[in-house]
Amino acid sequence: MKLRQWMSSSLDVNIVIVGCGIVGAAIAYELSQLPQLKIRVFDRQAPAQAATGAALGVLMAAISQKPKGNTFQKRLLGIQTYDQWIPQLEAITNREIPYNRQGILRLCFVGEDLDRWRSLAEIRHAQGLQLEICDRAYLVANYPYLNLEQVIGAVYSPSDRQVNPTALTLALIAAAEQNGATFHFDTPIVFKSPPLQTDSGNLTRLNTPTETIELDWLIIAAGLGSPALTASLQQSMNIRPVLGQAVQVVVEQPLGLPKRQPVITGNDINLVPLGKGKYWIGATVEFEDAETQSFMALHPNSDRLDAMMREAIALVPALKNAQVVQQWSGLRPRPEGRPAPIVELLTDYTNVILASGHYRNGVLLAPTTAKQVKEIIQQG
Repeated sequence: MKLRQWMSSSLDVNIVIVGCGIVGAAIAYELSQLPQLKIRVFDRQAPAQAATGAALGVLMAAISQKPKGNTFQKRLLGIQTYDQWIPQLEAITNREIPYNRQGILRLCFVGEDLDRWRSLAEIRHAQGLQLEICDRAYLVANYPYLNLEQVIGAVYSPSDRQVNPTALTLALIAAAEQNGATFHFDTPIVFKSPPLQTDSGNLTRLNTPTETIELDWLIIAAGLGSPALTASLQQSMNIRPVLGQAVQVVVEQPLGLPKRQPVITGNDINLVPLGKGKYWIGATVEFEDAETQSFMALHPNSDRLDAMMREAIALVPALKNAQVVQQWSGLRPRPEGRPAPIVELLTDYTNVILASGHYRNGVLLAPTTAKQVKEIIQQG
């Protein structure tokens, strides 16, 4: 029975979501706005851990090098949705969600082709978006704390954003709870073997340590935990880990003027202003050892973190005297041999949806993933 048929009947639709990082929380919030859906969310740990807990929340759409197409549209929709969601969530939950609307400044270094960025700026203008090409004189005048020795210019995108992923995830959970969704943390999910299905390919129930749950739809949004769940359903899902490390620092004097605090990015390093002289710096990109092929063996590499900090200090010399107040790492789920993310029905099942493998864009693509999942359910 399709969702629209359920909506016209007195029957409830039982939705189970496994995984409560930013993606699972966004799906729960989006679906919780349909009152006929009875939503339960399970996670084997606390919310906003793993990849979400390590993310910097940098949201790149206009400044991404995807000139057009479906991927670019999803990025753009993600930011547009957050522009609507975040004030709504703050009002609904009475929680503050740090959201930087001052855009992203992308530095260009010796050897880069600025003409490519000028061409992209023309495309963005035709799309109703803005990209500004900044010369060195502009950077000297407006960002005097930068070391421009290797910098030939920059691209500024006023419409791109940055959000605190943990605060956002917790607000999505709180709002979904107000809409009737229930959340169960520190609760692993298991499947009976063989999995219980009807002849039509529906998964009918699953188990927690304390109960058996009847369901109409299962949504797997467990990041690196997703392959183990799909394997229990006799389907393979090849997602590999990529580790990222980041730090939070505080400087005696904030860098730049209060009204000119965009995220600054270059050479795959992000400087994220947090206010009151605090900044996130990150993140490294560390792949698993080719010999071990196991994320259990993937540990933070101090040499990689030190190298990242040296590059950050070379770009912003004032960071040399910064105090490190927090250091963390996390594993991002990267699909092997196919584009990220994976949002689709699981093979051989008509009511199991995969929403995993977002790699480095989980925060940005969470809203569009939630809308895709809703569409799959509505289409039945």
